[in-house]
Amino acid sequence: MIIPKADRLQQVQEYYFSRKLAEVRALQAQGRHIINLGIGSPDMAPAAATVEALVHSARQTDSHGYQPYNGTARLRQAISNWYGQVYGVEVQEQEVLPLAGSKEGIFHVSMAFLNPGDRVLVPNPGYPAYAAAARLAGAEAVTYTLEEATDWLPQRAELEQLVAQGRVKMIWINYPHMPTGTAATADTLAWLVEFTQRHNLLLLNDNPYSLVLHQQQPLSLLSIPGAKANCLELNSLSKSHNMAGWRVGMVLGQPDYLSAILAVKSNLDSGQLLPVQEAAVAALQHDDGWHARRNAVYSQRQQLAHRLLDALGCTYQPNQTGMFVWARLPQHVTDAEVYLDELLHTQGIFLTPGKIFGSQGERYLRVSLCAPAEQIKEAITRVKSTTETLHNNHHDHNI
Repeated sequence: MIIPKADRLQQVQEYYFSRKLAEVRALQAQGRHIINLGIGSPDMAPAAATVEALVHSARQTDSHGYQPYNGTARLRQAISNWYGQVYGVEVQEQEVLPLAGSKEGIFHVSMAFLNPGDRVLVPNPGYPAYAAAARLAGAEAVTYTLEEATDWLPQRAELEQLVAQGRVKMIWINYPHMPTGTAATADTLAWLVEFTQRHNLLLLNDNPYSLVLHQQQPLSLLSIPGAKANCLELNSLSKSHNMAGWRVGMVLGQPDYLSAILAVKSNLDSGQLLPVQEAAVAALQHDDGWHARRNAVYSQRQQLAHRLLDALGCTYQPNQTGMFVWARLPQHVTDAEVYLDELLHTQGIFLTPGKIFGSQGERYLRVSLCAPAEQIKEAITRVKSTTETLHNNHHDHNI
């Protein structure tokens, strides 16, 4: 390099899956059949009506120019209607800002509201992008602890202690939670709204998993009375509508907050392709039956993932929300990443170590349900075959 990289990059690393998927591709190039149960990229197609809307719009000669930075009125209204139907939340069109995926929104929010020296509370374990975006904005990411013993929910006493240390400006939550699959209750969200309003903090909920294998009525932070005063919610069609590569997300909240985010966004992109926006409008009109059919597939895969985890000697909660299963590693495993690398290289099974989501994930792994049932069955067969071989060798040695 003829010039050094920016100092801010010392605060972040290349995204784990960017590095690990390159390793998986290298193994596949060697002729290895790798079963990828690591990443949450839906393998099922969007609905036919979604694709047709894309194609129809793409055929129009006037569909290919720059679009409004805040999305089309049709898309904003479709998102507003969707929130009313799914979450029971009345959202005005001016309270909606479409995004090129919610991951973009995490960065835009951070750039819009954080100054160097500000502190942001992020969950541990949690999505690494919250901390990375804060650091790129020059702020300090401070973790709060989630643990199995308290159902992976924030604890008021710890948050009080962290806020008392000063300079906290924002708190990220993510319910239903990734990677643990925990759903928050309305009571939990209500005390978080009260807490953050009392301390004049911005509360952000990242909510892309609420329609996938949900065990209860989908819940929005904005359904809590008074939440719009200091809360924003991000959502996405990536998981819920099988549209990960389409990059369609949204942030919802008070227009004043959205204007600040738009000031960042409008300097970084030139609007979203109109056919993608039209496809999103169609997707948001899916009936409950479409979502139920998708969830039936994930439910079958979840049961198979449980069998795989049983074969690995892991423990887990059976009714998790979202497209992953979060599981505790067996006691004999001393280093999760070494253990899972061995599983990848010897048995061709890629699983995600929980430690990439924070220190609270050290004793855990995550299984993605974004692979056909046949592949998960093959993974079970490989693990059981290896286990039986080890058992037989141990038996022969004792003889």
